Amino acid sequence: MQGLESLLKYLPYIFEGSLWSLGLVGAGLGIGFIIGILLSLCQVYGGGLVRWIAEFYSWFFRGTPLLVQLFLFHWSIFPALGISTTPLETSMLVLGMRSGAYQSQIYRGSIESIEEGQMLAARAIGMSKWQSAFHIILPQALRKAIPQLSNEYSIILKDSAICFILGVMEIMTRTRYATIATGIAFIPYLIAGGLYIVLTYAGAKAFDLVYSRVRMRGLVAG
Repeated sequence: MQGLESLLKYLPYIFEGSLWSLGLVGAGLGIGFIIGILLSLCQVYGGGLVRWIAEFYSWFFRGTPLLVQLFLFHWSIFPALGISTTPLETSMLVLGMRSGAYQSQIYRGSIESIEEGQMLAARAIGMSKWQSAFHIILPQALRKAIPQLSNEYSIILKDSAICFILGVMEIMTRTRYATIATGIAFIPYLIAGGLYIVLTYAGAKAFDLVYSRVRMRGLVAG
């Protein structure tokens, strides 16, 4: 009984971890958006070397575990480059770089789904290849990509739990501390699981709302 009373005191502490988890997700999506756009454009419109670099980047971050990436950058690559980062900063950057590799595939597919005639028409009126890509193709591709970005949001949210290994004070780290302090494991982890479900559902609904407002007429969601 005393353990349950102690656990009640830790509930706000666990709930506060949701803000940290959402911060990780926001940073991951934001950084990944920039990287993903650049990679997708390089993969579709870039030359041989540029395309190879983009493909290699995507291959590395999609082909290695997040845990390995966190350790590699926090304890090896960043220090070797003279970059000092906190566990939170490392987690945000790595989640963003990893998400960029996955988002690039989303944008690449959306870009390639746009009719080639639009690029040809833009080039015919004097726009360069990159002007056509940024001003004609990309805006349409981004609208098409929103449903897939909802899935990426869910993936980053669940991946953020792994950042507890660096001590980032997100949901799982706080849940673990509450478990150690109270001696109760089942209820705290059940609450943590519930928080992830709620955040996943809320995020999916938010993306659905955005998509319903910006989707192109006549476009059927995949």
